[in-house]
Amino acid sequence: MAKFKILHFKEECISCGACAAICPEFWEMDGEGMAQLKESKQVGDHWERIIDTEDARSRNQEAVDACPVTVIKLEELE
Repeated sequence: MAKFKILHFKEECISCGACAAICPEFWEMDGEGMAQLKESKQVGDHWERIIDTEDARSRNQEAVDACPVTVIKLEELE
């Protein structure tokens, strides 16, 4: 299984909550009502987390697809 990186550009988030509703094991709403990628680290202008299962990739792809402002990205790692 390939590894993927989830990227979240939190500054552009509009707090719709779709990611947290679809994939609560990876996403939650923080104290300010903004989406937060659980167990992630800030890297420059975004937050990121590495995943390595097909289920995690699939669930997060649903969050990517549901995000109305496209601030969640999935990138395959080489």
